[in-house]
Amino acid sequence: MSLPVTWQDVYALLPETFLVAWASLLLLVDVFRIRDKRWTAWGGVVGFALALVLAFMQFGRSPLLAFQGMVIADAFSVFLVALFALSGLVGILLAQDYLQRHDMERGEFYVLLLFSVAGMMLMARVADLIMIFLALELFSIPLYIMSGFARPRSESEEAALKYFLLGAFAAGFMAFGIALVYGATGTTSLPQMVQVIEQGAVDQALLISGAALVLVGLGFKVAAAPFHMWTPDVYHGAPSPVTGFMAVTAKMAGFAALLRLFVLVFPSMQTLTPVLWALAALSMILGNVVAIAQRNVKRMLAYSSIAHAGYMLMAAVAFAHPTLAPQAVAAVLFYLVAYAFATFGAWGVVVLLERRMGEGLNLDDYAGLSRRYPGLAAAMAVFMISYIGVPPTLGFFGKFYLFRVTLEAGFVGLALIGVLTSLVSAYYYLRLVMYMYMRPGEPEVRREPRLQATVVVAAVLTFFLGLAAASPLFTWATEAILRFG
Repeated sequence: MSLPVTWQDVYALLPETFLVAWASLLLLVDVFRIRDKRWTAWGGVVGFALALVLAFMQFGRSPLLAFQGMVIADAFSVFLVALFALSGLVGILLAQDYLQRHDMERGEFYVLLLFSVAGMMLMARVADLIMIFLALELFSIPLYIMSGFARPRSESEEAALKYFLLGAFAAGFMAFGIALVYGATGTTSLPQMVQVIEQGAVDQALLISGAALVLVGLGFKVAAAPFHMWTPDVYHGAPSPVTGFMAVTAKMAGFAALLRLFVLVFPSMQTLTPVLWALAALSMILGNVVAIAQRNVKRMLAYSSIAHAGYMLMAAVAFAHPTLAPQAVAAVLFYLVAYAFATFGAWGVVVLLERRMGEGLNLDDYAGLSRRYPGLAAAMAVFMISYIGVPPTLGFFGKFYLFRVTLEAGFVGLALIGVLTSLVSAYYYLRLVMYMYMRPGEPEVRREPRLQATVVVAAVLTFFLGLAAASPLFTWATEAILRFG
């Protein structure tokens, strides 16, 4: 017997419900009425803008459980939902001109983008393990398709196939992990699981095994080592705008669920702390060391994303300390914002320099960029130094907050690995800057005013938000702690 849907249920998922309905409507209109796909793209922009307005309407409200406790609308989820809506807007700006010039603009691309972002928003709202799995598939399946959007190019088809097969494999681990956690606690509801665990009425071995398998699935989504093997090939083979969008949003969605689980449900499970420590250290070391050998910028940024997953996982190690959980959550949220600005901007530059599909992606193609396009080179330099963590960029403050909470939790060795690997990363990030400023060349950049403006705005925010608003932004992130009503 189906249970009635209340206004409270609708309100809790208002941005997500609107995006799904808007995407369905846009698909029908595109199929029957629109031949110029630019209108579909602008329809997507309108959809994300309205979803952002709906998300802002939920700011400052009390936490709200809906759909029989399966989803929650709280400060944490609203913070991420707004961030996902903004990311969707940037994703369209990255893709529109690129798809046109490569003669593969199809209306379903923007519809898939809308559905994927709706799934990511739902990932931030989850209060039940079943919803985690459903949200994971809702945002992942469109990404699989978008990765192969450059068909019949073999690299794109290979990227889509690898992403799909390995993603399905990781989803299997997660489904089995959810089953084990349910067997240990007798429920899939996160609030009820907290109560059962606090009462001690669980099979610890079964619970830890299930949590570890769930961590495997989420580790795949955030591209943490050793679950990273798909990342370089998929980032390289997928269309560059898809890669840029995926590099930010898939990681945010994965960490949204990871924060829910490992702050709220599993903080007392000290057994997993060494596992998280090892994942963070391995991701930082492997990502930064292997990136040194990369001459292709897309592959370099792929390994860079693995390293950044490791930095964010440092805070996950501190989750076992209840007094530090809010600071750890805030540190990850702040770093996600800094990472999003720098990553969208960097991939915007990659899209602008990619002449034909797969061309213009090597370090040599960036030589002389500062002489022909000084503004673009300066923006890319800002993104690179933010990745390193050089003040006064947002990346510096992001790493500062992560290292601080890691040290306060007593994990000095892990923080030291983070600092040393950041120094290693300076080599390959500054190598790209050196090519732009110190090597002769004649790079060609596409005249795409919207995308160029997006890159400039991202660079300005990355640089000046660090100077002017790092502390207020961190305070805002601190207020977005996990809380059930």
